[in-house]
This record gives sequence, structure tokens and C-alpha cells, in this order.
Amino acid sequence: MNEPLVSVVTPFYNTHEYLQECIESVLAQTHRNWEYVLVNNQSTDGSKEIAEKYASRFPGRIRLVHTETFLSQVQNYNFAFTRISPESKYCKMVQADDWIFPDCVRDMVEAAEAHPTVGMVGAYQLLGQWVGLIGLPYPAPAVTGREIARLYFFKNRYLFGTMTSLIFRADLVRARQPFLEERLWPCEDAHTCFDLLKSSDYGFVHKVLTYTRRDNDSIITPMLTYNLELFSRMAFVVSHGKDFLSEQEFNECFRSTERQYFQFLAKSALGKQRKDPDFWKFHREGMESVGRPLRRWAVGKHIPRAILEKIWNSFWTKWDRLSN
Repeated sequence: MNEPLVSVVTPFYNTHEYLQECIESVLAQTHRNWEYVLVNNQSTDGSKEIAEKYASRFPGRIRLVHTETFLSQVQNYNFAFTRISPESKYCKMVQADDWIFPDCVRDMVEAAEAHPTVGMVGAYQLLGQWVGLIGLPYPAPAVTGREIARLYFFKNRYLFGTMTSLIFRADLVRARQPFLEERLWPCEDAHTCFDLLKSSDYGFVHKVLTYTRRDNDSIITPMLTYNLELFSRMAFVVSHGKDFLSEQEFNECFRSTERQYFQFLAKSALGKQRKDPDFWKFHREGMESVGRPLRRWAVGKHIPRAILEKIWNSFWTKWDRLSN
């Protein structure tokens, strides 16, 4: 049986430390029918030269494309997706500081081929030294999009990982222009996944197939102290909850998430982030991007409880010190 063509894309900007390992992992794939598109986003650190070396060694297999001007990360990713072959059946991104195991493309494609309703396929991922994307019972090779979304909303099981973690049906990639919405950064990839789940299913391979680096700085590193996970949940509930939940389920999920989110913001208003303009800009613009402007009164009504909790915690901290 002929292997379907897979377009693998790696957009990069100044990632010379990791790019060669990334490219070599694609060259080592046991699935043989692939093309590899490397997109250089105005790199100045030697990354371009690494990509040029591989493109010259593998003409016809590796294409090196250069952006005309410097692009944001989301713009660069979207540009890379537009460069895939019109003949490809699947599209796989490998981020430039990540890599994939040799059977990654083969196993993901086999899962998708076995289940035509599947729009994307994931697998266990290695996050530094930890295994992620756990939560689906074995073997569960394909799960409805609705069920995957509901697992997130009810049990907080996030099964998308990073862009490196997934493979997509190429027709779905080509049908979305742009594939990722820049206004939804830094959660734009997950928003796209939720959208795809509304009309397609989710495949899963119960093997560790991708590696996502966690020991390097990235553009979202500073935001990890902003409680990105809780913000993301709030944004996902607002944007997609009604598509997968009944009215009663949505109302319960929304109230619970909103309470947790604003209690966090209220505590932040009393803590060290009170005068951090970047912190408040992140949450204000993030909520505006999903049509829920962040109002001061919404945070303010949670301040009294935050004050009481702060006093209570301070009391017990002093009590423990005196007791010991």
C-alpha cells in the first residue's frame, strides 16, 4: 500500500542550538513519503546556514523558505502551513527546539488512516523528563471530538500538548486561513484544536512519540508566573464551552471557572503582582481576545474574601512558628 504524503514543517528563528537535532529526527522517520519545509524567519544566529546545509543535501525532500520580513511566532507558523504541498494528506509541525521519535509520523498516520473521521492525532509526549498527555484509557485509538472536549471541561484533561505533539489532516489545515488566530495567542493552537473537534474526531497513539523541550527559555516563559493554565481554562470555557456542553453544564462549568479565575486575580491584586503592568496587560488583553473584557469591579468583588484568606493564612503561619 502506498504511504500517504506528509508535509512536515519547522518554522524557526535563532534556534541554532537545537535545529540540527530537530531536522535529524525528521530524517530518521520510518514513514518514508514525506516532504520537509523549513521556514527561516530572518534568523541571525547561524540557524539559516544549518537549514541551507540540509536543504542542499536533500534537494526535492527538504525545501528552505525565507520570510520576506520578520514575523511574529503565530504569523510564522501560519506562513509555514501555507507552504505545504497541495498533494499532502497530512501535516505535521515539529517546532525547532523539539524533536520526534523515529516512528512518530508512521504511527500517527496509521491511526488516522484507520479512522477516517479523525482530524488530528496525538500521542504521549516527553516533556523534558516527564511524560505528558496522559488521560485516555488504553487502547482508545479514536475518540469523538465531543468526548475529548468534555474530558477537558469536566476533568481538566488537556490532550493537545504543543504543536509538535499533533498531526493534522492537511485538508483541515488548508481549509483554515489562517490556521491559527493570532489574537488568541498564546493559546491559539488549543483554540484551533477545539474548533477542529466540532467537526472531526481525535486519534491517539499510546506511545511516546514526541519530545518537547522544557529547559530553554521561550516567548511564553515569563507568562508561566501569570497562571497561564487558569487563564487558558477561562478562555476555553468562554470560547468553546457552549459547543460541547448542555446549557446547565456550561453554566456550572463557567461559574466554577470564573470564580477560581477572579479569586486568583483578587489575590494577585493584594500580592507582589499588584503593580506589575505586564501581568495585568496579559490578563486584560487575553480576556478581550475572547470577548470578555476584564472589569475592575469583577476583580474587586473578590477582594474581601482574598483579604480574609490572607489574614487567615498569616495567622496559621505564625501559629505554626510559635508551636514549633
